[in-house]
Amino acid sequence: MIKIWYLLVFGLVCSCGRAQIIKVEPRVPKAELKVDTVAFDDKNYLLGKLNYEDYGSSFVLMTAPYANTTNLYLRRDAWEAFIQMSDAAKKDGISLTIISGARNFERQTRIWENKWNGIVKVQGKNLATEVSDPVERARMILLFSSMPGTSRHHWGTDIDINSLEDSYFQSGKGKKEYEWLLANAHKFGFCQPYTVKGTDRNSGYEEEKWHWTYIPVASILLKNYQKLITLDDINGFKGAETARSLDVIKKYVLGISTKCK
Repeated sequence: MIKIWYLLVFGLVCSCGRAQIIKVEPRVPKAELKVDTVAFDDKNYLLGKLNYEDYGSSFVLMTAPYANTTNLYLRRDAWEAFIQMSDAAKKDGISLTIISGARNFERQTRIWENKWNGIVKVQGKNLATEVSDPVERARMILLFSSMPGTSRHHWGTDIDINSLEDSYFQSGKGKKEYEWLLANAHKFGFCQPYTVKGTDRNSGYEEEKWHWTYIPVASILLKNYQKLITLDDINGFKGAETARSLDVIKKYVLGISTKCK
């Protein structure tokens, strides 16, 4: 049985500015995993309705060589854990680079509505002209993209690594990178939430070999999301009316690998 370890919390805690001790269950006890409890019970934070720069040192702008972008944020605790993981991978001849991190509600809305409006094709189709049923249109977008307000990327705990194409990870260098992650990512607190559908999970997005989540923080945020967010909170974008028909919280927000809960 995994022991419960006590971790020192750094950063803002309940706006009091003092460190606290909290309980978490890291996947590997030896890992030095940090948890900053900033905004854990803030509905706007959970829904992505925020600006990451407003959270001070709890978020950082990602930089090279660990990320290929200079304008995206990530939680500091997740960022520091990724740096440790990337450095360890490099010693084994594996290169890991973040290509996407925190995305707020506004950014996710652009991604969603570009597909909804047909600006970006989905499965080779212009959904605005070829799929008239709004529920089916939303279902097709939900193969790989979250509705605004439901994305784990809102929390700054989730990252996309190296490529957004499944074919990249099926052979050669990409396959070696994915196999390394499967064998080692848990040592640094990371887990693949969207695995192949089957006994481990039977709903939600399609498999995403590139998507990894920082469990020491994300597991707590997921529990708070379940407590505080309802389908009535999923609104403010085109197609939002389909959230209830598709039961997006139960089937998509919670449709993750049991190892990541």
